[in-house]
Amino acid sequence: MADDFQHVTVLLDAAVDALSVKPDGIYIDGTFGRGGHTRKIIEQLGAEGRLLVVDKDPQAIAVAKELYGDDPRVSIYHGSFAEFDQALADAGWPQEVDGVLLDLGVSSPQIDDGTRGFSFQRDGALDMRMNPEQGMSAAEWLATAKDTEIMDVLWKYGDERFARRIVRQIIETRETEPLVTTMQLAKLIAGAVPRKFHGKKNPATKSFQAIRIFINQELADLEKCLEDGAKALVMNGRMVVISFHSLEDRMVKRYFKAQSTPKPVPRGLPILESDIELPFRTIGKAIKPSTDEVSENIRSRSSVMRILERKA
Repeated sequence: MADDFQHVTVLLDAAVDALSVKPDGIYIDGTFGRGGHTRKIIEQLGAEGRLLVVDKDPQAIAVAKELYGDDPRVSIYHGSFAEFDQALADAGWPQEVDGVLLDLGVSSPQIDDGTRGFSFQRDGALDMRMNPEQGMSAAEWLATAKDTEIMDVLWKYGDERFARRIVRQIIETRETEPLVTTMQLAKLIAGAVPRKFHGKKNPATKSFQAIRIFINQELADLEKCLEDGAKALVMNGRMVVISFHSLEDRMVKRYFKAQSTPKPVPRGLPILESDIELPFRTIGKAIKPSTDEVSENIRSRSSVMRILERKA
């Protein structure tokens, strides 16, 4: 049931190479999407290797089942990557893994399908849920949330300088008509943002991002997955994370740094920072797509990849 929407996997070779896949290893692709990374990982697995694929999106899970449902090396879990310990338990696999890969953000099929409600350029129901079968839609939330709550979301997750204007317009509009479509909301935001600030980016970009992050609890899920994923890594196991906006990347960068950098030693103690053994290390610097990749896939332009490895 492969769908008609195309997805070009970002940093495909670099991400899978960073995992350093062992033929008999156990790996987690926490964001299956349309299976680009999964496909390349499986190519490197032997008969004893295992791969757990996870996704919130039922459409992605349907594609995963179609492609890999009969592969005994693959276990498929419908849910958040924050639940991968439960997914491993359901598969009957050990709670220790050789690698975790996360490709964050929204997949191209989700953006390109207007009915999913992620795009401010395609009209559709104002949904924005990764899993449309679970939780509150963006339309339902905007219809009931207090102005202070909406303001907080736009500031916190979108860094939207015109949050106050946008929220005021949302509150006024919903008193007379419900906000139920993406184009309704996009036009409302465009009207609230002063025209002189309409730059290269659509004025709805930050607000849509902020609402999507909130509706799907993306940062809370990421925080839990980073902690649980790092704990689950075996010796020399790696966590590879591709981020697409500054909030995600900042969280990943800080977590990786905290795990791989010794805390300051109190003055006077007979020990040096260099004597402190840490269980993790970061591998190289942040990796960004090449100019060629960006020219072929413009959606890769904001991606940043970071790598953490267990060493003790």
